[in-house]
Amino acid sequence: MTVKKNTASTPAPDIPYYTPAQTPPAGTTPAEAEGTNTVPTLFSPLKLRGVTLNNRFAVSPMCTYSADDGHLTDWHLVHLGSYASRGAALTIVEATAVTPNGRISPEDSGLWQDSQIAPLKRIADYVHSQGQRIGIQLAHAGRKASTYAPWHYKGAGVRDVVPVEHGGWPDNVWAPSRLAYSSTYPEPKQMTVEEIEGLVKSWADAARRSVEAGMDTIEIHAAHGYLLNQFLSPLSNKRTDKYGGSFENRTRLLVDIVKAVRANIPETMPLLVRISATEWMEWSGEESWTPDQSIRLAKLLPELGVDLLDVSSGGNDARQKIQIHPYYQVDIAAQIREALKAEGKQLLIGALGMITNAEMARSIVQEDGSLAGVQDGTVEVEGESGRKSKADLVLIARQFLKEPEFVLRVAQQLGVEVAWPLQYRRGRWPRGAQL
Repeated sequence: MTVKKNTASTPAPDIPYYTPAQTPPAGTTPAEAEGTNTVPTLFSPLKLRGVTLNNRFAVSPMCTYSADDGHLTDWHLVHLGSYASRGAALTIVEATAVTPNGRISPEDSGLWQDSQIAPLKRIADYVHSQGQRIGIQLAHAGRKASTYAPWHYKGAGVRDVVPVEHGGWPDNVWAPSRLAYSSTYPEPKQMTVEEIEGLVKSWADAARRSVEAGMDTIEIHAAHGYLLNQFLSPLSNKRTDKYGGSFENRTRLLVDIVKAVRANIPETMPLLVRISATEWMEWSGEESWTPDQSIRLAKLLPELGVDLLDVSSGGNDARQKIQIHPYYQVDIAAQIREALKAEGKQLLIGALGMITNAEMARSIVQEDGSLAGVQDGTVEVEGESGRKSKADLVLIARQFLKEPEFVLRVAQQLGVEVAWPLQYRRGRWPRGAQL
């Protein structure tokens, strides 16, 4: 309910404490500017099923290895809340394990029991008080579980396995097949069919808890070498039952989880999936997961009730050879997007990776049309009629760690007038100031 208070400020609605409503929310353009060709697509709203995002910026899930037995704490409230208050339309909570042994580290976020709902709800309330949206990435680490937080890294070749005395579970690490990620990772157990079927229910239960915690959207993590990615890949999945071998069998677990999650969330709630679009193992001569298989998978998702595909890459094989350049993942996202459009498939695409500046963020989502008159901080952006956008949403991680105000900074550099949080407006940059 909305807390009533004797004040000239309108309280934020449906929040269990007083804080002023952010009208309009940070990172949004004035109402009179909406729909004009002087505002980049980057700062236009995006509708995801029954949810509308204020702009095209999302905070990508970022593990912080700071949870207490899976429960989020005030660290996460401050960490995640800082992005929402500074204009990020969607903030996605870090990879959250659906079972205890699905955590990457003993300090990972979890949602396998009801006691983990309340601290997550507290964060959701704050994000909503800022007029923004919050999501959660549900995950299982598979053979990459029971490892230390990165600040404990001891160097190449040193085993990274957390023993029982430090809260680990090295003898209960699951995978589709008995293949370790590398010599420094735990030796996994091959999951039984019963464990696989039970995991689908765990995902459904976590989805139900996500709804109760006030999440606006859920993302299913099938990337970066974690369990669902392990099932998708013929390099890590050597099973001979209905969960291995053919494309249909290797994608079966993800499809079953998508169906189970969709069945346990409101019809109006958007559902996202993150994949590693390639393993960067084409050079090996072995069959691996490739962009062509990602396109094949992407074409299945709209009918399953998925609204956005979040396109990342790599992480499933320690031998990977990534061809890095600023658009190395964005270009694959664009390739998938074009393939979907060619067949009339309705699936939004999220792009990520090395998005560190205003011009790159703007160009990725910019729709056809002129932007003459919009400034990028130094030069005028020319009209771009006919240019194709690469994605519908940008998901940004490390740049937000460097600059929590990245949304506001990009707006300033592009010469776009956007709202700041009420409490910070006295500190905003002067119009036209060069950053």
